[in-house]
Amino acid sequence: MKIPFAQIDAFAAKPFEGNPAAVMPLTHWLDDDVLQRIAVENNLSETAFLVAVADSEDDGGDGPDFELRWFTPAAEVALCGHATLASGHFVLSGDRSRDRVRFATRQAGLLEVTRDGDGYAMALPAWTPTPKAMPEIVAALGVEPVETLWYDKGYALVVVKDEAAVRAAAPDGRAVKALGPYVLIVVAEGETADVVSRVFTDYFDIPEDPVTGSAHAVMVPYWAAKFGRSQFSAYQASARGGHVGCELAGDRVVLRGGCVTVIEGTFLL
Repeated sequence: MKIPFAQIDAFAAKPFEGNPAAVMPLTHWLDDDVLQRIAVENNLSETAFLVAVADSEDDGGDGPDFELRWFTPAAEVALCGHATLASGHFVLSGDRSRDRVRFATRQAGLLEVTRDGDGYAMALPAWTPTPKAMPEIVAALGVEPVETLWYDKGYALVVVKDEAAVRAAAPDGRAVKALGPYVLIVVAEGETADVVSRVFTDYFDIPEDPVTGSAHAVMVPYWAAKFGRSQFSAYQASARGGHVGCELAGDRVVLRGGCVTVIEGTFLL
């Protein structure tokens, strides 16, 4: 079997920035075990698999164009923002007649990517976290929190005093992994951007994720309330780094950024 393959840097203006994702369109769903093995072989933070929806033209344009799933090298995930943005880039750059593409997902609902100037705008669900004491998570991260919040899909939002504290965070990877399938976000008001964060996901075999769209789905409702405004800028301060335009639009978080295709080829299965 020959499967088209593209490696795309998402939330990037040029190669080697942002977060790389593999995007692989399929004619039909393969067994989950095969999808997981492909993700291990790709060895990227995420591999996105697409299957076209056969009757997408019969719903007046409001339904999905593709089904979309995401796999890390360790497990399937409920939501991946950067690989959704990369998937949107894959579809829209291959068909200039399209202005948007919609994806049906298994746990995050209907997601949409549209053209936005030289980049893209991606609509994700707004996942509003609530205050919760998380001493084990704080201890694993090794930070001094100002506030800790939780969203029940496994997202911990740990607010620290400033950007310097975000950049200085040095988690215990073994302790983070032992906590379970969590996404741990360390964040503060920033100098590089309005909000600066880092994201740690050792359970998924990704010690530090370069740029995490799903984490911004949790951060944006929190910071929009703090700032008293719906739009602001964000920067994820990983080694690669990536800028994210953020907007809270009702029950959706709209994230803006660019994508760059760096590899195209064929996966032989």
